[in-house]
Amino acid sequence: MPVISAPHDFNEGRLFVDLKSIFGCPLYLKCEGFNFAGSIKLKAANEMVESAERAGILKPGSVIVESSSGNLGVALSMISASKGYRFLCVTDSRCNLSTRLLMEALGSQVHIVADPDENGGFLGTRIEYVRSLCASDRRYVWLSQYTNEGNWRAHYRTTAQQIARHFPRLDVLFIGAGTAGTLMGCARYFRQWHRPVRIVAVDSVGSVAFGGEPGRRMIPGLGMSMRPPLLDESYVNEVIHVQEAETIRTCHRMARRGFLFGGSTGTVVSGATDWLSRHDARDITAVAIAPDLGERYLDTIYQSNWLQDLYGDQIFEPEQMTATIQTEEPEPRARDRRLQP
Repeated sequence: MPVISAPHDFNEGRLFVDLKSIFGCPLYLKCEGFNFAGSIKLKAANEMVESAERAGILKPGSVIVESSSGNLGVALSMISASKGYRFLCVTDSRCNLSTRLLMEALGSQVHIVADPDENGGFLGTRIEYVRSLCASDRRYVWLSQYTNEGNWRAHYRTTAQQIARHFPRLDVLFIGAGTAGTLMGCARYFRQWHRPVRIVAVDSVGSVAFGGEPGRRMIPGLGMSMRPPLLDESYVNEVIHVQEAETIRTCHRMARRGFLFGGSTGTVVSGATDWLSRHDARDITAVAIAPDLGERYLDTIYQSNWLQDLYGDQIFEPEQMTATIQTEEPEPRARDRRLQP
């Protein structure tokens, strides 16, 4: 049992869940939520903060500011509290209430933007607010997860190597696409590995990260309303877009078996199981990355009133959902786009 003095010193990265008994296909899920920040974002946050400290950008009296839909904000709140920095998180109305309260409990300030950007999301508005803050006061330090190479380096050094050690015969890796930090760190590592690994990016319908049409997205985490500056599509073999309705059904299907995961995980698993169902997976070793757990989504994707208000009764399927509600036919599972053969 480790003994730690700082919360970011603990991060369990060796836990995998075999999902075959739930979905009927060979898929291992790498669980990244077992740390004090509760998500994979702790890795990027720690790397970016330590890099800024080494470069002399962060110093006593600095105020860290970052745009985040939630999980990175929690990770930076925790690290800032531990190191003695002030932190301001710029988010929007899609951020879960429990996540906002958690950041505030850790001593952070949370600013919520209300005006959507030109693509119908809030990212552009959040970034403009961050830029205005930095221009107004030199104490503000923007780590910029969207352009900071420490974002992908963290996963090149940790996440990818943890997967490689456990699965030396890995064939395909499914990774959710948000800022593209996890995606690019793992893809770069496996590009130079001793055997080929197929990299499948999983995105949300309505995200424009890979050039899709903008649309409504209510589940925070995956997806972008702009192209991620860190993204290099030459490292990606395929892209799968998942409907939010299918994200929710997948989350509830896992919850019915005792595994409570977050929305990003539901999207990745939905895309992965759809891909595996369309391929001969008998001899495939497949891994998907679960960015977080489900407690912060109890008032959204696990709350029946929230689901009905946003998606209507057609979202519910009794054999998958935690609540027993009248069902209609489900929406199509996912769309995919192949980048490379």
